[in-house]
Amino acid sequence: MGRVLVKKKLAGCANYWPIESIYHWQGKLVKDKEFILIVKTVKSKFGQIEAKVKKLHSYQVPCIIALPVSKVSQKYFNWLKGEIK
Repeated sequence: MGRVLVKKKLAGCANYWPIESIYHWQGKLVKDKEFILIVKTVKSKFGQIEAKVKKLHSYQVPCIIALPVSKVSQKYFNWLKGEIK
């Protein structure tokens, strides 16, 4: 997913790593191996990223969350904006 989002210029960068998760799903307690994906982008791309992740993800309800950023270095932000359509 990260590769697709970066290739389509919806994100400047994506980081991912494996984790183990425990959650309730359809009345059962599930322990599963998953991946965390952090997508570095701009606020205006959230809707497009959400749609693409829903299309590509195997889960019926993937966790898609936008977190506020209080500060970012100007050089990095300029680079990021340059990488996104």
